[in-house]
Amino acid sequence: MLDIRKAADRGVANHGWLNSHHTFSFANYYDPKQVGFSDLLVINDDRVAPAQGFGKHPHRDMEIFSYVLEGALEHKDTMGTGSVIEPGDVQLMSAGRGVAHSEFNHSKTDSVHFLQIWIVPNQTGIAPEYQQQRFTAEEKRGQLRKIISPDGSDNSLHIHQDTRVYAGLFDGDESATLTLAPNRYAYVHVARGSVSLNGVALGEGDGVRVRDETALTLSGGNDAEVLVFDLRPVETPDF
Repeated sequence: MLDIRKAADRGVANHGWLNSHHTFSFANYYDPKQVGFSDLLVINDDRVAPAQGFGKHPHRDMEIFSYVLEGALEHKDTMGTGSVIEPGDVQLMSAGRGVAHSEFNHSKTDSVHFLQIWIVPNQTGIAPEYQQQRFTAEEKRGQLRKIISPDGSDNSLHIHQDTRVYAGLFDGDESATLTLAPNRYAYVHVARGSVSLNGVALGEGDGVRVRDETALTLSGGNDAEVLVFDLRPVETPDF
């Protein structure tokens, strides 16, 4: 079963320096039918103006990852981490028992476009942790590259949850199929471009909740970049 959430139906928060689209309920946007899916709690599609960003703010007991589509995102945190995240980089921060961080557009002239995604952990009160790794376009071209997993397999980043995240680039005749274990859920987010999922056409910003499917096939892409989440079968009010 595929339940499509069109990009235009997402929540919107435009603060001038920040234009954010919320797939699920977040901050001042609340929809009781959109409060996450399984352990996937937040997908924020953010565009930040040059030299602007989020000042230092705290998190705890949450797995937070950033995926940059255009531009460069500068990160600093109370663990002493300082880094710049560019397209191809995946940053994963396990907030654990508490961490504060800031995120700013690294450029004074160009905007930055990135996804910030929150996943509920299966452990609380752990020591905060920061990971960052680059996955090249060649690794994602015409296939689904595992970028996050609970065991760090295939040189992916390690997450404290039974969740696997894949990233893929699809254009023209390129296609890939992900087989799902019995009773697993999945979520598909089209970060940019357009693509078909099991024959269903999707555009930029569209998302799909998936249940009772054994395989997901992405094909017919037009400059598409896609994230796929393999999730535990946890019921949420929106499904």
